[in-house]
Amino acid sequence: MRIGARIILAGTALALGAGALAPAFSAMANKKPPYYASISAKKARMRSGPARTYPAQWLYQRADLPVKVVDVFEHGQWYKVEDPDGTQGWMTGGLLSERRTGVVTGQVADLRDRADAGGRIVWRAAPGVVGRLSRCSGGWCYFDVHGRGGFVEQMRFWGSEPGETLP
Repeated sequence: MRIGARIILAGTALALGAGALAPAFSAMANKKPPYYASISAKKARMRSGPARTYPAQWLYQRADLPVKVVDVFEHGQWYKVEDPDGTQGWMTGGLLSERRTGVVTGQVADLRDRADAGGRIVWRAAPGVVGRLSRCSGGWCYFDVHGRGGFVEQMRFWGSEPGETLP
């Protein structure tokens, strides 16, 4: 295959890949802040401003860490986010996901078999453990850590608003 044909094929593959991601980014860009998202990359830099020319303030090395989006710049190319410790800065849209996650705060969190304080404890999660959130209602969310999960009171983790509901 000639070099020109390879370049065209590579360019087409990149364009198709970017097109598949565009709906997710545009959906996040159309949401009205504040709302929660998560870091999708294994390594993500938080910058002091909305461009790569601004210095990096932090390097996050934890995919799925929840962040709160507080502002959107340039139609979703850059997001001002807040991390669980309250630090704010800017991240490019390619580093973020709509996937909802939470991080355990304070003390060890009990994961229960049902959304009730009387439910049987099936797992425990230490402070700092990150899990995926779903089925939030009545002050409880299902918290899944790599396939092991249970219901946790919303006040035991950071990543959702009190009383928020999720499917």
